[in-house]
Amino acid sequence: NTIWINELKINPDSVDVSKVEVNGKALTVVKLDFKVTHEDYHDVTVELYKNDFLVKVPSERLEFHAEIQHYSTSVTNLYEENAVGDFSLTLIEK
Repeated sequence: NTIWINELKINPDSVDVSKVEVNGKALTVVKLDFKVTHEDYHDVTVELYKNDFLVKVPSERLEFHAEIQHYSTSVTNLYEENAVGDFSLTLIEK
């Protein structure tokens, strides 16, 4: 599965698409677990700091605007050469 977050292409290890109800409205939630390498760290974090995304999940035929609901990473310093971090990201529809 390929996921697009704005122009950032992510090939996640796992994807979970669900719906939640917020104030009577069904919103799409996408949870991703993916690896980020030293080489990709800057591009990924710059995109995530925007916290304003057009999310595309081609395999589910989904496209929606979202923001971060939850974000975590296994490492704090991916500036070290050959470092790889495990990222967990949950996006919720705006």
